Amino acid sequence: MAAPERIEGSWGIEPVPGRLRVLGTIDTGLLWGNLGVSLLVIVAGAALVPALSLPHALLAILLGCVVGNAMLGVAGAIGADARVPGMVLMRAPLGRRGSYLPTGINVLQGIGWSVFELVIIATAAAALSDELFGFRAQWLWTLVFGAVALVLALLGPIGFVRRFVRKIAVWAVPFALAYLTWWALDGADLGALWGAQGEGGLSVWQGADIVVAITVSWVPLAADYTRFSTSRRAGGLGSGVGYFVPGVWLLALGALLVLSRDLGDPAALPAAVVAGGFAAILALFALLVTETDEAFANVYSASVSLQNLAPRASQPLLIAAVSAVATAGALVIDLVSYQSFLLLLGSVFVPLFAVLLADWLAAGMHYTEDDVFQAPSWRPGLVAAWVAGFALYQWLYPTGPAWWVKLVETLDPPEWGLGATVPSFLASFGIAAAVMAISRRRTDRAVPV
Repeated sequence: MAAPERIEGSWGIEPVPGRLRVLGTIDTGLLWGNLGVSLLVIVAGAALVPALSLPHALLAILLGCVVGNAMLGVAGAIGADARVPGMVLMRAPLGRRGSYLPTGINVLQGIGWSVFELVIIATAAAALSDELFGFRAQWLWTLVFGAVALVLALLGPIGFVRRFVRKIAVWAVPFALAYLTWWALDGADLGALWGAQGEGGLSVWQGADIVVAITVSWVPLAADYTRFSTSRRAGGLGSGVGYFVPGVWLLALGALLVLSRDLGDPAALPAAVVAGGFAAILALFALLVTETDEAFANVYSASVSLQNLAPRASQPLLIAAVSAVATAGALVIDLVSYQSFLLLLGSVFVPLFAVLLADWLAAGMHYTEDDVFQAPSWRPGLVAAWVAGFALYQWLYPTGPAWWVKLVETLDPPEWGLGATVPSFLASFGIAAAVMAISRRRTDRAVPV
């Protein structure tokens, strides 16, 4: 009975067979709930204050989580329906070669997230070792957890859930979250924090954009895991609800940590927690253990995405290569503010999801194997719909390198304060729906009566 796990660990781009579709709603929920527990999610919540007041920050978190997790849940359901990896799935709306565009971006974001995760994990481990043993050796911890991410990625989603989530993370996560929440609230004047005014510079909807961005970055990866779910319902509910609960909790915790303990720097958080005594050390160790799953997920998904470009490439070799690149990056890159990185991802993946959803609905809410593997090389109308949504997002909320922001700002972006997520989604969805309606009309006219 162990053979399916070994086969699953290197399963390629072909539709997952029924014997490997073993992750039910609870298992899928545990997987995504565990992926939602990250110090970097706390940092995203910290980015909302003090620009927003605490009530407005919590409102932005709720709005962003509802919108972002609705997208994630639907993407998970589509992945469970099609049973192929996320970037292979994009062949259906964009065409075989058209899918190479999001594939390249997704590989880069997977490596980028892996670097961020390894840096924060190594920083936390160094703080623990410094407190307990008197040495930091952050470079050593980077190598150690880079190796751990490699091993977990080689297990694949089923092995990861069965051997890591069920046996370790399901116990470590509640303890870590409970302690960190108590630590954030201990001694805080909640009445004063609740009544304090925001400093401005960020609207509620713009804050929601930040929240959506951290969730929607998982949308192109969702099918990599939900293709192993037992049903579309298990994939959709497990991913959407599973990620929603810890997401709301940790984003709110991030906002509270800034206001109650002035902690917005992710690199400073581990050392501050460790100073709290033995219970704090245990909590940080538990969170450190569960943090490795984000590195696993990004290494695994970047590798699976590469298989859309090179289907015959060995998945274990790709995983080893991605792990090596991410570990090397974590050794030389310092952790900096990544709010612009999040918003840049949002501007790419929100309209991409809109195009996928419009095409999937037009296909009768079901992708056949031919829809994916016999797709045309390009579907230029839907590629254009994606680009149009990206352009609108950037115009409404320019983000990225300084030269790019300056260039976009010459186009006089409006200051509506409405955010960019919903407008860009609606624009791409509407254009994609119109393109497909015109295409169907032309096809109907061409069919002889």
